[in-house]
Amino acid sequence: MPETPANWYAVYTRSRHEKIVAEELWKKQIECFLPLHEKISQWKDRKKKIQLPLFPGYLFVHVPIKERRLDILKLESVVRIIGFSNEPVAIPEEQIQAVKTLVFSTLQFDPYPYIGIGDRVEIIRGPLKGLCGRLIEKKNKYRFILSIDLIQQSVACEIDAADVEKT
Repeated sequence: MPETPANWYAVYTRSRHEKIVAEELWKKQIECFLPLHEKISQWKDRKKKIQLPLFPGYLFVHVPIKERRLDILKLESVVRIIGFSNEPVAIPEEQIQAVKTLVFSTLQFDPYPYIGIGDRVEIIRGPLKGLCGRLIEKKNKYRFILSIDLIQQSVACEIDAADVEKT
């Protein structure tokens, strides 16, 4: 029986178990992507840089879902694979690649609430050239928003408005 093609799927985890699930998936030789961002955490006596999931509660797997679905769901901290009517739904490759490009760039970025409306834009120059997303204004600065539609999560970075054009 031929193997089905691998696609990206969102996996919903127990609260604060994203890194544990990612480690377990790698042990099972399942390709996964857990986008992280740095945050400075303040305690009473010190400050420390910590890495937190960009999309709390979610990570992404790249698998032929029919063959590997049970391997993923059997992990203790996995709640479900995101989809509709109990069927996993693939995330477009472009959305995952866009988030990877941003996460591995040197730009500053922050989690951002999902935006369902707004102008779609494409970045025409700079390190994120070719990425599509939404442009918004925040405190007189322009922010570029990359969204993963299926899980309704987004990430934002500051950008020069002159570097984008409406699509």
